[in-house]
Amino acid sequence: MLIRYNVVKIEYREIMRDFFTRTEDNDTVYIETELTAFGYSSNNPWLFSVFIKFDSLNDAANGFEEFLETKESLIIALEHEDKAKYVGSRNVDGWSEFYFYAKDSKELDTVVQHILKESNYVYESSVVRDTKWDFHHKNLSPTELEQCHIQSEKIIFMLEEENDDLTVVRPVEHYISFELPTQKNRFINTLALEGYTFKDDISSDEFEHGIALVKEHDIQRATLTDEIEKLFVEIKKCQGYYEGWSTILAEEIQV
Repeated sequence: MLIRYNVVKIEYREIMRDFFTRTEDNDTVYIETELTAFGYSSNNPWLFSVFIKFDSLNDAANGFEEFLETKESLIIALEHEDKAKYVGSRNVDGWSEFYFYAKDSKELDTVVQHILKESNYVYESSVVRDTKWDFHHKNLSPTELEQCHIQSEKIIFMLEEENDDLTVVRPVEHYISFELPTQKNRFINTLALEGYTFKDDISSDEFEHGIALVKEHDIQRATLTDEIEKLFVEIKKCQGYYEGWSTILAEEIQV
């Protein structure tokens, strides 16, 4: 069974949300983002923020399921009749921060009060004008490297669904694309990363000048993060793009 990113979808409430982490001021911030949200930017210039005192990273916490239900109720209520668009969240220091962009600033607090009035959550809300969606660009949008990690996490999720043993070392193919054949050739000729070997030229409708590299390693999250980041640095020296990875299930490895 070959696992590749392009067959993976994680759907929730009929939309697709992506998750990634980044380090800010030596703290790890957990971010949920809705990558299609930019399609709403021209009609929603108001940034509406709702901060709730609840650590949503701890799924063993008392009231976790109720919190998720409250979150979805809040999103549904604010998106009703296109009042606002949910664009993502951040979890920082035990606070769950939810962000929306709205057509105007009216009645947003009223909606939040109605949803949260019977709960015991400590919460804050605010609204500011952000016509250019600067906050979203800076704080909710993944960088190119973070997007690579998002894709990688989806493959890991799929493997976990197959009960795969991520600690097992196996051949892993990594895919890279270039806009020009000269960039591809320069990368191949200067490749000096330990353990990687050139496997094949690849081409598709999405990119013409691509290659597949192969290396044997486990597929635990920390390992993949390290491998992707090492590759990313070298790829960017030749103006290329990291396109993801694939592998087989551990049980399919021939001994």
